[in-house]
Amino acid sequence: MIIGNSYGHGGDIYKNSIKYDFSANVNPYGTPDAVKKAIADSAETVSVYPDPYCGRLRKMLSERIGAPEDEIVCGNGAAELIFQFVEALRPEKTLLPVPSFSEYESALKVYGKETELYMLERENGFVLTDDLLGKITEDTDLLMLCNPNNPTGQPIDRALLFKIITRCRETGTWLFLDECFVSLSEEGSCSSVYTQLRDGDRVFLLNAFTKLYGMAGVRLGYGICKDRDMLERMCSIVQPWNVSAVAQAAGCAALCCGKWVNETREKIFEEKKYLLRELSALGVKHIPGAANFIMICGLPGLYAKMLKKGLLIRDCSNYHGLEDGDCRIAVRSHEENAVFIEALKEVLK
Repeated sequence: MIIGNSYGHGGDIYKNSIKYDFSANVNPYGTPDAVKKAIADSAETVSVYPDPYCGRLRKMLSERIGAPEDEIVCGNGAAELIFQFVEALRPEKTLLPVPSFSEYESALKVYGKETELYMLERENGFVLTDDLLGKITEDTDLLMLCNPNNPTGQPIDRALLFKIITRCRETGTWLFLDECFVSLSEEGSCSSVYTQLRDGDRVFLLNAFTKLYGMAGVRLGYGICKDRDMLERMCSIVQPWNVSAVAQAAGCAALCCGKWVNETREKIFEEKKYLLRELSALGVKHIPGAANFIMICGLPGLYAKMLKKGLLIRDCSNYHGLEDGDCRIAVRSHEENAVFIEALKEVLK
């Protein structure tokens, strides 16, 4: 028997014989050398407790984002911050558009009470519309959104997002906005809303180093919030030293890798264009989205067939509103993407 929570995400390369992993949406060009060096160098200090306040990391994030240090909180990956936020709020009623990242609902099952699932329509490409505004009422304690959304990759229309923020102000509703894929979204499709927030706004913005910097194994996330009371509540319930010295060193180094980020982003977007052309040529239904992954629809059994070929993709049938044949593939390097397309051609035959 395996002890622990059931695992329903991508990146589980440990149970199968995998040649290529398309299931995890991590930068295909790995981790910057400067980050690897910082991780190695941090080994000299691991006998000392890490900074419980992540002082240097928060200072560097503040300079990068333009947010005061006391509006930034760091965590052991984005997942910890999701649970930490929901535990601090303990919402009576939450509005959750689905399909979306499963950890929102996992946290709500532990610390929330009533969760209202708002089903996004397949016929509309799972795009969020103005219809959501009418669902946000004075009884709605929390609204959880992902922009661009996971697993569909669909961005939230900018004008609609500002309407949502305004509506949440009117109803006193907390907005939890996951922006973990903003940095890997196509230019102009979506960007952080931080600069549009007002002091005291009940908005929590989530981000992480995981995807952009290839640091999934390090576990480092951060949140931005202008409501200091919420941040104090979150900090009061988390264990001390939750962010390791290794993670803090890696994060500081990553923030100095601007050139590497720009170069890999350009390559990822070029490779995404290649995949989209090939999928269209094969007549495969898909949702392009705005992020560094693509959702494929209508191919039942694709997950198992690709797995037999040593390619791990993300089976999305465990998401609300999705079914067998709905899968997500990450944009990888050209060599890997070409292997995927050839394998897909064989499967389609």
